[in-house]
Amino acid sequence: MNSSYKLLIVDDHAHNLYTLRTLIEKHLAATVLEAVSGRAAIDLTLEHSDIDLIILDVQMPEMDGFQTASLLKLRKRTRDIPIIFLTAAFKSEEFQQRGFAVGAVDYLLKPIDDNLLINKISTYFRLIEKERNLNRELERKVAARTTELEQARQHLENIVNYMGEALLVLDPQGRIQCTNPAACRMLDYAEDDLIGMSIGDIFEEEGDEEAGAFMGTWLEALIRTGALAKIEARFIAKDGRRVPILFSRTAIKGEDGKISDIICIAKDMSGYVRVDNHVGYHADDDDHVDGH
Repeated sequence: MNSSYKLLIVDDHAHNLYTLRTLIEKHLAATVLEAVSGRAAIDLTLEHSDIDLIILDVQMPEMDGFQTASLLKLRKRTRDIPIIFLTAAFKSEEFQQRGFAVGAVDYLLKPIDDNLLINKISTYFRLIEKERNLNRELERKVAARTTELEQARQHLENIVNYMGEALLVLDPQGRIQCTNPAACRMLDYAEDDLIGMSIGDIFEEEGDEEAGAFMGTWLEALIRTGALAKIEARFIAKDGRRVPILFSRTAIKGEDGKISDIICIAKDMSGYVRVDNHVGYHADDDDHVDGH
């Protein structure tokens, strides 16, 4: 059996402690601690946070086993330690019920049957080992899941950081909550400067009237559809430059159905020439010449 178990035996008679220790060490691989009083037992539980089981004599002076168990159950660090009561005097059903009421898992009468006691202890040790194995498995699964989530987070962060399009995440009032390096390069702002700015400070649509009221229009459309297709617009860079962009917006809604975030993606269209309203754009090639 696993030798990492720690057991506390409590009895005000040294002979009883010696007998219990000898019996336990003969049959079980466990570290045995001894206490000659309830107060000493409580002090030992404060010194040793890894006690697995307590064998507690009921009839002791000053602080009996019932009082000791009650105090142990009040403390967060000791309330879950199983307690086996031993008694030669308090044998009635009433006292046994009192023992269980203060948190005992077993109530054994003296003289103790050695095999019965060892079997009881072994049973609790097996339960403890099972719980430890379950905890280790849970910790392994949590660690594995944490690693998976971190890898997924890092993968997503890499996508956001290395994507060519500008990414802005807005709150429902149009304030920038998050951005990516492409947006910072396009606008010539540091990330910390962009965070908290209003989208209206760096964005304009084609008409001044549209630019002045675009946020309200966005929200109405996003509430209806959840996303708006690419539109022609302009970013306003830090130095006042207008950067032509294709701009799209998608709403993220919370459980209440209300918009919590707005994801904006902008493609820099500098260097592209519009063909017409239906065909789209092609790259501007200064070296292209007409054939004759």
